[in-house]
Amino acid sequence: MRIGVLGLGFMGSTHVRALQDIPGAALAAVFSIDEKQLTGDFSAVQGNLGGPGEKFDFSAVRPYRQIEELLADAEVDAVDICLPTWLHSDVAVEALRAGKDVLVEKPMALDAASARRMLAEAEKQDRILMTAHVLRFMAPYRALIDALDDGKLGAVRHATFRRACAAPAWGGWLLDAERSGGGVFDLLIHDVDIALRLFGRPQLVSAVGYESPEEGVDVITAELHYPGQGTVVIAGGWHHPKAYPFRMSYTVVADGGTVEYSSLDQQPPTLYTSEGAVQPLPAPQTDGYREELAYFVECCRSRTQPELCRAQDSADAVALTNLLLEARNRIGERLRCEF
Repeated sequence: MRIGVLGLGFMGSTHVRALQDIPGAALAAVFSIDEKQLTGDFSAVQGNLGGPGEKFDFSAVRPYRQIEELLADAEVDAVDICLPTWLHSDVAVEALRAGKDVLVEKPMALDAASARRMLAEAEKQDRILMTAHVLRFMAPYRALIDALDDGKLGAVRHATFRRACAAPAWGGWLLDAERSGGGVFDLLIHDVDIALRLFGRPQLVSAVGYESPEEGVDVITAELHYPGQGTVVIAGGWHHPKAYPFRMSYTVVADGGTVEYSSLDQQPPTLYTSEGAVQPLPAPQTDGYREELAYFVECCRSRTQPELCRAQDSADAVALTNLLLEARNRIGERLRCEF
């Protein structure tokens, strides 16, 4: 299967790296406005995970400087959109109309209407559409999903998901909320997606927080209310630039025990049972980016929709994250979740 990657910044370079190890998948074409990146030289690429950029052999990869030209390439079966968020929906729709299957980086779109337009076009063209919500494929979060899906832990009574990092010092568009959605939208949509996967849509939401673009700070503490079940807290966002470390964690309290994980501990997710036992959960060391790309490739090959990461779920994550930002503006007022 021949794939074209659009955008070769941090996520694009990450996806290029992951594609090297997927049998049956080949990087056929790339798009960038950076001439250095088009040669496979990612040494200047920055991000909030990993080290300096790498260099790849692009001698067999067709470089494009115009998106439309790559989409017109009949030798490309599918595209992997790693462009700035504000371009996701329009380029995805163009790609679907060009007969390509589409993987698009998160967030799927900036607003619910744009996400719905992508869903409708994928259905109309009978193509595969998937958003790269990598948490669904990362071992610590797969372990949590499996533990709760198993049912042995019983009902979940409370859950907290946390994610935070320094405001990005790269990709100036990220600091423009009109183009990126802002720190909360760009970062915590990961945890919103996981909450929707595990617990479904909440009935009510509320939130408080603080936003100061000139300082690079965009933070939230949001509550998703599930009457008769419990409350899910999603907290974090962008902190002051440069020094603040990336971190992600969760604590989930169920009748059968508490499951906890923190990226700072360098330990596997652990179940603390109601009987007092301490049980590390199975979480084999895998590359979540490779796993999500391999899954997308398999869905395209088999012509089956991505049930492990449904496009409708990704659209719901966009709608819910925007609702949480509205709730933050209303300083704790409970809003009904209707989308």
